[in-house]
Amino acid sequence: MQRPLMIALDVDSVEKRKQLLESFGQEPLFLKVGMEMFYREGPGAIAELKGAGHSIFLDIKLHDIPNTVKRAMTVLAGLGIDMINVHAAGGQTMMRAALEGLEAGTKPGQKRPKLIAVTQLTSTDEEMLREELLIEKPLNDVVISYAKQAQAAGLDGVVCSAKEVPLIREVCGNDFLTVTPGIRQESDEVGDQKRVVTPQAARELGSYAIVVGRSITSSENPYETYKTMKANWEG
Repeated sequence: MQRPLMIALDVDSVEKRKQLLESFGQEPLFLKVGMEMFYREGPGAIAELKGAGHSIFLDIKLHDIPNTVKRAMTVLAGLGIDMINVHAAGGQTMMRAALEGLEAGTKPGQKRPKLIAVTQLTSTDEEMLREELLIEKPLNDVVISYAKQAQAAGLDGVVCSAKEVPLIREVCGNDFLTVTPGIRQESDEVGDQKRVVTPQAARELGSYAIVVGRSITSSENPYETYKTMKANWEG
């Protein structure tokens, strides 16, 4: 199974995005397009990136009533993306509706985008879970429960911390995808992330894919940093 390193295109302008990607030459990449870029540039940017040979994880974390999510997914599937996500907190009915929308919107002859669910954001810790979200269960228990619900709804996997991958694989099996953000090099600042690991650690923990943002996009030489982190990830 190919295990991607996804680059998060969390930059604040079209010019910076194009300049960043130019530094990679013609290499096909797996890119994570988040809310900031998608809301700024719209579907045309997805078509441009796909036309350049890149794979796309559209990270917009849908969370709404089931019918609204289903209709939105039907539209988004038509963009030809490779992966998209929802919040598992929306519940199994919403997640099933999202999957139905993706299947309905996928063009004939194309593969349905992978659908994964966010368990808990990597900026969440035990204190926030308890004091702000009013969830008394331990964080690991909540993540495992959400992963099991996503699998029961027919989803392909989850977004989670790499530290939670062994727990999820134990209850959901090795074929259930685990996409892990919060990846940093040893020398990097943690920033607003709470549950972070290095590429090597994510590999050892069994992540299916890692998402790397600022370590690459803020680097003086993004391509060299990408190659180093990719080598560490692939082992």
